[in-house]
Amino acid sequence: MEEFVKGGAFLIESISPQQVFTPEEFNEEQLLIGKAVTEFVVGEIQPVSEDIEEKKEGLLVGLLKKAGELGFLAADIPEEYGGQDLDKVSSLLLWEKMAQAGGSFMASFGTHTGIGSLPIIFFGNPDQKRRYLPGLASGQIIGAYALTESEAGSDALNAKTTATLSPDGKYYILNGQKQFITNAGIADLFTTYAKVDGNKFTAFIVERNYDGVSVDEEENKMGVKGSSTRSVIFSDVKVPVENLLGEIGRGHIVALNVLNMGRFGLGAGNLGGAKRAMQEAVTYAKKRVQFGKPIAEFGLIKHKIAEMAIQSFMMESMVYRTGGLTDRILGPIDRHAEDVGMQMANGIEEYNIEDSINKIFCSEMTGNIVDEAVQIHGGYGYIHDYPVERGYRDARINRIWEGTNEINRLLIMDMLTKRAMKGRLPVLAAAQKVAGELLTLRPKVESDDGKLTLQQEMIEISKKITLLVTGAAVQKYMMKLAEEQELLGLISDMVIQVFAMESGLLRAMKTMGRPIDERGQIQRAMVKVFVNDAFERLEGFAKKALAAVAEGDTIRTQLSALKKLSRFTPVNTIALRREIADHVIKVGRYPF
Repeated sequence: MEEFVKGGAFLIESISPQQVFTPEEFNEEQLLIGKAVTEFVVGEIQPVSEDIEEKKEGLLVGLLKKAGELGFLAADIPEEYGGQDLDKVSSLLLWEKMAQAGGSFMASFGTHTGIGSLPIIFFGNPDQKRRYLPGLASGQIIGAYALTESEAGSDALNAKTTATLSPDGKYYILNGQKQFITNAGIADLFTTYAKVDGNKFTAFIVERNYDGVSVDEEENKMGVKGSSTRSVIFSDVKVPVENLLGEIGRGHIVALNVLNMGRFGLGAGNLGGAKRAMQEAVTYAKKRVQFGKPIAEFGLIKHKIAEMAIQSFMMESMVYRTGGLTDRILGPIDRHAEDVGMQMANGIEEYNIEDSINKIFCSEMTGNIVDEAVQIHGGYGYIHDYPVERGYRDARINRIWEGTNEINRLLIMDMLTKRAMKGRLPVLAAAQKVAGELLTLRPKVESDDGKLTLQQEMIEISKKITLLVTGAAVQKYMMKLAEEQELLGLISDMVIQVFAMESGLLRAMKTMGRPIDERGQIQRAMVKVFVNDAFERLEGFAKKALAAVAEGDTIRTQLSALKKLSRFTPVNTIALRREIADHVIKVGRYPF
C-alpha cells in the first residue's frame, strides 16, 4: 500500500508541500464536474429559489430527481448499483459547487447524498445495497437520517426508541419518535436507530410506506426554510429483519462513522456558501456609491473583503488537503471485496480529527463571512429581497448539525489522546521532548524574508507551543482531563489554528514552485496575514490554558519560554490586506 500521512500527524511532523493535494491540481474531469454542477444550479435552482423557500409542492423532489438524472446524487455510490464511485476530491468539489444553490436545497441534497445514503453504502449487505442504492442514485428514492430524539441530541446513544423482535422472528417492532429530521416530509427511506431488548443500540432501514410510520408538522425554522424538517413517529412499525443494518448492538459504529462522513462533506458545503456570500458582497460594494465613490474603495470595506478571501482560501486549502489524504488511503482498497464498505469506513476514520477540524473552522468562518456580507450591504443586508439576508440565516445551522462545534472540539482532543494511548500517534512523546527543550528553544527566523520562511517557522513554533500545553494538561489532570472541557476547548482551538495555518502555507509553497504570477503573490500575501493573526490567537489560547494547569515558578517558567518562542516581528497586515482586496475587487469574486 502507498505510504500515507497518519491522521493528526500534522501536529508532530513536518509535512512537505508534495504530501498535500491543492485545488490547483484539479484534473480535467474534476473541472468538468464543477462546471456541470454550476450550470445546473444557475440554470435550474437559483431561478426558483423563492419557490423553494415557500415549499412549492413537488418542487424540491423534482429538482432532486433532476440532479439524480445528471448523476449528481450518485457520487459516492458504487458503479454496480448505478453510482459513479467518484474519488473524494471530486465528491467534495460537487458538494462545494452545489452549495451555490442556497441553504435549503443544499440541506436536502446534502442529507440525501450524505447521511441519507452513506449508511447503506458503507454498512449495507449486498441485498440491502441492491434494493436501495440504485433508487438513491437516481433520486427515485429520497433518503433521510433519523437519529436525534428530544432527549438524545449530542448524546445520541441515549435514544428511547425501542425495537422488539416479533414472536415469529420475521420483524422488529419499532416504537419511538425522532426529532428535527431533515427531508422527513419528502423522504421515502429512513436510516434510524432503536434499542433492541432495551439496551442494544442498533441501526435499521425503514421505508416510509411501512404501516405505523408517520411525520409531524413542519418545523418553522430560522433558516433553510425550504427544506423539510419534521419529527418522525414510529408506532408499532414492523421492520423486516432483513432491514437490520450492520449488527445488533453495533449501531453506534454506523452512527458515529456516518456522522463523521457527514462532517467530511460539510466543510465543502460551507466553502461553497461562503464563496457565494463573498461574491454578493463584492458585487454590491463595487456598485454602492457613498461620499462620491464606491464603498469598495474604502479601507475598512477592503479589510472585510480581504478577510473574506483569506478565510475562504484557508477553508479551501484544508478541505481539499483532507480530500487528497482520504483518496490516498482509499485508493488501494479492492472495490469488489466483500467488506469493501467497512474498509472504506475505516480508511475515512483515519482523518476523523481533520474532519472535525474542518467542520468547526469552515462553519465558523462561513458564519463570519455571511455576517460581514450583511454588514457590507448595510441596511439592505437586513432586507429579505437581498440574498445575503437568507444566507446569513441559513449559515447558522452549520455550527449545530453533524455534531455541535462544542462536541467536535471535545472529539478532537478525545481522538488525539486515544491515539496517543494506543500508540497510533506519539503525541505525548513529542510533548515530553518539547518540555525537555523548553529552556533552549528559540525561533530560528524572526522577520519576513518574502519567501514564507518566517511563516514556516511560526507554524513549527505553533506546533511546539500546542504540544507543550497538551503535555502540561495531561500531566496535571491525567485520566480526569476529559472533565476539563474549557481546557480541552482551548487546546482544540490551538490544534485548529495549526492545521489551518499549515494547509494554507503548504498550498502557497506548492504554488511557488510554478512560474510567479499575480495569483501566487496573492496566495502568499494571504498566508502571511493569516499566520500573523492566527499565531497571536494561538499564543492567547496558550496563556489561558497554562494558567489553568500551572502556578508559581512553573507557570512563570512556561510563560517566559512562551514569550521567547513568540518573538516574531509582525508583518504589515494593513498593506497586505489592501493588496488582497484590490485583487479580489478587480476580479469581482473569490480569486482562485
